[in-house]
Amino acid sequence: MSFPRKTGSPNPMSIKANDVDLFHSGNPIIVSLFDRLWVRLDAGKLDENDRKAKRTTYLSASNIALMQLLEQIDKLFDTYANEMTNLIEASGIEELCSDLKVGADDVRMLMLAWKMKAKKQGFITQDEWRRGLKALEANSLEKLQRALPALEREVMRPSNFKDFYAFAFRYSLTEERQKTVDIGSICLLLKIVLGSQFRPQVDSFTQYLQMQKEYKVLTFDQWMGFYQFCNEISFPDLNNYDDQLAWPLVLDSFVEWIRQKNN
Repeated sequence: MSFPRKTGSPNPMSIKANDVDLFHSGNPIIVSLFDRLWVRLDAGKLDENDRKAKRTTYLSASNIALMQLLEQIDKLFDTYANEMTNLIEASGIEELCSDLKVGADDVRMLMLAWKMKAKKQGFITQDEWRRGLKALEANSLEKLQRALPALEREVMRPSNFKDFYAFAFRYSLTEERQKTVDIGSICLLLKIVLGSQFRPQVDSFTQYLQMQKEYKVLTFDQWMGFYQFCNEISFPDLNNYDDQLAWPLVLDSFVEWIRQKNN
């Protein structure tokens, strides 16, 4: 929670939108915090009624700021959304990519979908759009464009990247009850998501997947297993790979194929 400094006038924009919800929840701890804040600011000169009045004004300004932010975000949403469905569909996403000057297969677009917690590939709901842009503090195209490098750094943190990698697979499940992704899509996705970090492993694995005949699709567990493989296994010598451990069978076959090539 952001509090003003002890001296000077409080900045009504410094409290986040969630703080308003916390205060109005009636939580006595939160109310007490606000009471102590105003006592500190006014050196005890205000009585209870004055404090309540100032506190209400303070939070009302924050509410107004939040409403203005969402209004601007919604206006940007309308630029790309289909008026009939109130969704940003494939054509709108293409237009957005063009305006942001990024390709549709740019990993940053997938990162943006992750930030929005988008559910269905090729579609963005208004709630998803609001969630993502509010978190990025982007209420204009220019601000969204400037937010992309920071978003990329956020995703690339180890604490976030595994979740993003898992999201990339689930986001590719375009049909109801779909559990697997075809090999062609897997190869493209691996290059987009992991190519910058583990290029040798990705190039070798996608080459193997494209030439082998046993696997037509990959499951989520196989997808996540390859991420673990990249992080844990010495490549290309594979000295610490133990096929007696619980690796997915597709990785056992991949390692056998590499060893045969090296021999």
